[in-house]
Amino acid sequence: MDVLHTRNFCIIAHVDHGKTTLSDRLLEYTNTVEQRVLTAQHLDAMDLEKERGITIKSHPVTMLYTAKDKQVYRLNLMDTPGHVDFSYEVSRSLAACEGALLLIDAAQGVEAQTVANAHLAFGQNLKVIPVINKIDLPSANLELCAKQLEDILTISAEEAILASGKSGIGIQDILEAVVERVPPPRWADYPQTRALVFDSLYDSYRGVIAYIRVFSGSLKAGDMMMLMSNGQKSEIKEVGVFMPKMTKSALLEPGSVGYIVTNVKDTADIKTGDTITIASKPAQDALPGYKEVRPMVFCGLYPLESNDYEKLKAALGRLRLNDAAFMYSSESSIALGFGFRCGFLGLLHMEIIQERIRREHDVDIISTYPSVVYHVKPHARPEIDVDNPVNLPDPGTIEYISEPTIKASIHIPNDSMGDILALVMEKRGSVEHTDTLDANRIMLSCTLPLNEILVDFNDRLKSVTHGYGSMDYELGEYRIADLVKMDIMINGDPVDAFSSIVHRDKAENKGRVLCEKLAEIIPPQMFKVAIQAAIGGKIIARDNVKEMRKDVTSKCYGGDISRKRKLLDKQKEGKKKMKMIGKVNIPPDTFIQILKN
Repeated sequence: MDVLHTRNFCIIAHVDHGKTTLSDRLLEYTNTVEQRVLTAQHLDAMDLEKERGITIKSHPVTMLYTAKDKQVYRLNLMDTPGHVDFSYEVSRSLAACEGALLLIDAAQGVEAQTVANAHLAFGQNLKVIPVINKIDLPSANLELCAKQLEDILTISAEEAILASGKSGIGIQDILEAVVERVPPPRWADYPQTRALVFDSLYDSYRGVIAYIRVFSGSLKAGDMMMLMSNGQKSEIKEVGVFMPKMTKSALLEPGSVGYIVTNVKDTADIKTGDTITIASKPAQDALPGYKEVRPMVFCGLYPLESNDYEKLKAALGRLRLNDAAFMYSSESSIALGFGFRCGFLGLLHMEIIQERIRREHDVDIISTYPSVVYHVKPHARPEIDVDNPVNLPDPGTIEYISEPTIKASIHIPNDSMGDILALVMEKRGSVEHTDTLDANRIMLSCTLPLNEILVDFNDRLKSVTHGYGSMDYELGEYRIADLVKMDIMINGDPVDAFSSIVHRDKAENKGRVLCEKLAEIIPPQMFKVAIQAAIGGKIIARDNVKEMRKDVTSKCYGGDISRKRKLLDKQKEGKKKMKMIGKVNIPPDTFIQILKN
């Protein structure tokens, strides 16, 4: 099919605004998937996506649609995630498209991630088509949505299409708008072959399968391709399109979105954002790739069984291929053995990766407490980056520590204002300014330390606003703060898995909570075990693990009290000697229980 009758577009929106449901209706309307085969959330391939009701990976699909002008068009659709932790996945999909459907929930209006995704699309010079979804809900407020569209996103309300993914209202209007408003594929007249790798996965039988968007030229089985980033050449074994399953085809033409099976066996060789060209006639200029992603959250991942180390290493390599925003490197811990330091875009991203390792690769893992990258300036030495508390230099040698901050846009109902301000203050944040969106909603622009929002900020935001609050953020500047390393010592020995970098004002409270929790979880020992939280040489909190007591006086009956005292003194001496040479064994699930809490 020629380039003029091809349209590439994606669906972008805030989380839970109905992207995947609308995709199902588009597949149904264009008969891409037969009615008897179609399932709810059809493009969500992972069990995790269906269980949580969120999209984690973008899913391409090719549809054929006969428009009102009687012409058949090839529509390449990508359903993208909505959560802020997967914004990199969205930016990759946008780079392979010329247009985007911007979904707005008729009941909830423009949310934080709606704004962020719209600006991503504007930044890529895409044609944005606004769609007000869920118009059949009793709580739908179309006038408010139209006003927010004009005031917040500066898009004319007349361009908006009214639709409902659930009941199928407005589906034909959306398809017609895609055909009329989205421009044909760009850069198709470039003389050499150029294709952009926007995703890839590893198949144990066929090796690395790259998901590509062909911009110019064509690719077919038997061609010798070349990766422009490293010059590696490989023969193409198969090409095809997504219908929505992988369907083999003879040729991928300009504007096509499809896959190629190559001879590449190493997962590290094909990088997302790379340009593929033909080795015999290589292109001179690579396609504009993606910006280099920087992880925001780090944690250590260790196998529960030490002999699963290689299995975990292979699992991480394959996940890295499938998720370019995920980073990892080797590290070791005294308490946990050999493992990996992993970087993620956010806490949900971290949770999803850990769950995928357990489910898809059958490896039981332990994760350490999440942390961020700090800039540490030792005296008379250059600044260093520290993402693991264990690597923090001696406190006496440190001139200052600076922590990363985030610029957050928080959309909340008016009546939650006081509670949210208190939450922001508690997290050492500040509110720069507030904007009134409409009669019921306001937007706060805040600056917060990244390590303060890692664990419970989003949950508490949802709780305080009864589920109506939403947040989007981007990395801000580094700021100097009074940060210290807090160690947890068990029986006098520091356990590096529990070490953390905290603000001095919050260290005592956090140390006390951690000591109490450990005292509950660690099983009773034969002798009293002290659990202490320390900053340098100063103990700031303490608790004890209960000791097991044997009733040594049970065999005494009658007689003088000195007989019992003699036995108790003998037991005390034995416990003192045991404490000197004894070792506390911490069960592996202790780490999991502490990190969950």
